[in-house]
Amino acid sequence: MTPVHILVAEDDNHIRQGLVDTLESEGYRVTAAADGRMAADLLQKTRFALVLLDIMMPEKSGYDLCRDIRSKDMETPIIMLTAKGEEIDKVLGLELGADDYITKPFGVHELLARISAVLRRSKRTAAPETGQAMPPEFPFGNAIVNTRQFRLIKGEQGLDLSEREVKLLYAFFSRPDEVLSRDSLLNEVWGIDYYGTTRTLDQHIAQLRKKIETDPANPVFIHTVHGVGYRYTVRL
Repeated sequence: MTPVHILVAEDDNHIRQGLVDTLESEGYRVTAAADGRMAADLLQKTRFALVLLDIMMPEKSGYDLCRDIRSKDMETPIIMLTAKGEEIDKVLGLELGADDYITKPFGVHELLARISAVLRRSKRTAAPETGQAMPPEFPFGNAIVNTRQFRLIKGEQGLDLSEREVKLLYAFFSRPDEVLSRDSLLNEVWGIDYYGTTRTLDQHIAQLRKKIETDPANPVFIHTVHGVGYRYTVRL
């Protein structure tokens, strides 16, 4: 069996070598980059099964690399590595298309569990629990979601969507006016093997509201049902 090939982009020598040693001991094939520019060059030449990106790197940041990857590739899993604890840093990474993030310092078991979960999810090709493929377009609120271009069309304005955002919108669209629990949304969009907290979902919803709602602080389409989850209200 061909080993899973992972790119590790981390400028700290000790952390980078520790990641390489840990992952190789688990049977992964690992290529390492010491800065953002080196990582960008490697990404142009090689197709990786997963990318670990440190946010703060010289030459090119993890944010910039994540944005570049997602402009061409919506499938390759990306996990952000960050020493920062501020919520805005995590939200930005998710908004740019990262699949998960790990805050330094992290334990080996957490790292391996998150990598394993993200890789399992990336192998699933079935769309939402109906088992049917998403249509090329579907209406949501006062906008149109294009599932092929990952775009939200509002009048003359077009906004980029991540793969997770498209799947979330379709989950709501498929069951209007139904209260969807956080766990059910995580299972449907992130997969049953998701290793993390519901906070990731909440952050995605917050970013979606900025794109969907006229006033994100007072949403009319995606409502919070406290203690349970969310509900999509169709307004004619």
